[in-house]
Amino acid sequence: MKKQFLTIIGIIIGLVSFAQSGHIMQGVGAVNMSMGGAATAQPLDINGAILWNPATLSSFNDKIISVSAGAFFSSPELSSSMPANMMWAGSPAVSGTIKDEHGTSIMPALAYVWSKPKSKHTFGVSAFGVSGFGVDFPAETNSPLAGANFNPNESSSPISYPQQARGFGNVKSDYMLLQVSLSYAYELSDKVSIGLQPNFNYETLELAPNPTTMPDRTGNGYPVTDAAAAMGYGAQIGIFYDSHDMLKLGMSYKTKQYFSEYTFKNTYLDANSTAAPDNNFTMNYPSILSFGMGLSGKKLDFAADVRFVNYEGTEGFKESGWQLDDTYHMPTGAVNGFGWKNMTIFSAGLSYKLMENLPIRIGYTNNTNPVKDELTFYSVSAPAVVTNAAQIGLGYTFGKLDVNVVYHKGFRGKGSKGTLLNPTPDQDFDGNGFPDGPWNADTNPLGIVPGSSVSYDMETSMIQFTFSYKL
Repeated sequence: MKKQFLTIIGIIIGLVSFAQSGHIMQGVGAVNMSMGGAATAQPLDINGAILWNPATLSSFNDKIISVSAGAFFSSPELSSSMPANMMWAGSPAVSGTIKDEHGTSIMPALAYVWSKPKSKHTFGVSAFGVSGFGVDFPAETNSPLAGANFNPNESSSPISYPQQARGFGNVKSDYMLLQVSLSYAYELSDKVSIGLQPNFNYETLELAPNPTTMPDRTGNGYPVTDAAAAMGYGAQIGIFYDSHDMLKLGMSYKTKQYFSEYTFKNTYLDANSTAAPDNNFTMNYPSILSFGMGLSGKKLDFAADVRFVNYEGTEGFKESGWQLDDTYHMPTGAVNGFGWKNMTIFSAGLSYKLMENLPIRIGYTNNTNPVKDELTFYSVSAPAVVTNAAQIGLGYTFGKLDVNVVYHKGFRGKGSKGTLLNPTPDQDFDGNGFPDGPWNADTNPLGIVPGSSVSYDMETSMIQFTFSYKL
């Protein structure tokens, strides 16, 4: 069994590199997803229990293996505009929208839990894709570089102009975090359990262009990177109360997941240019504090969770602004980080048994947006937030086999909206014949382009199947 489990983990590593858009998964597996991700105090399946509160594993007294597979699709849209006379004297006002071409992603998950009847000890091991984002915004073809074919009266998004025209060009990103966990739950009493879970993490990140390093000032712009990998570790602890009547309560804390530095191997798009220097970047995973309540009856199970995500204390997310050079303290064009604020997540779900072996579930999830308006520009490669999502799921039991399916829909909301920022303030971006930087580095440290805008929003959909078998 252990050999087969390790083999499947290897397969998951290969698949989850095409993980979903959206930085934090709201749930894992068809059951947990169909409950909106709520499971801190309502362990309906082993996936949700492992992901959100290892103490709830004490509810399972069998050997259970669970395999999940699904397809996730997101459709971000990136829009931007720039006023007249900003690109050059007499240049027209432009605006436009670019649609994502990232396509469908695969979402696998694997979990195994074992215990004995009347034992106070329950163990688990899992491999989940718990985090990820990815976009593929093509370069704007209707740009000033098109010469006589440039038509400013048609859609023309300046942030997507080729880098030679001071845009980002084709924006591509792929990030995934695979978490392998060893879970343990112990029953302190008939009603109270505690849980402990060390996590071992593997993450990869690919960026094109790579804004974590300074652009080349001779016209090559930002380089692109191959996928870089980092290893990390962390833990999760939890406590669970089950009245065995109706009420259940739970709390868990997932520590910050600490990672080694990425080492990006950079390449300029112009093959004739000088070699792009490598650079390092650290991106940890934020700590998450979860509180949950569950109510259970003969046919009904209700769950509600609230989570607090600490981006403001996490490397790669708490930093913002441009890196400064050591000599003149002027922006180099390299970003310090995303600059996200803390996020609150609310999840709720209801399961109703149409028959003893046929439950139907509905769920709802609401997230606050961690992207600050003034820093919207920094998160173009990770437009990771869908504010509201709904799920519906269905299950059926065939003897020892449970089959569950869920459909998820994330609704397009107001998204994030800010302004274009100039990463090279020592250049003449406003077309007045003078470098922008020397007199506005203090009053305009982000390099806000006056009158400009950049925004993005997204919607998501997913279908996922989970097969659980009692050995």
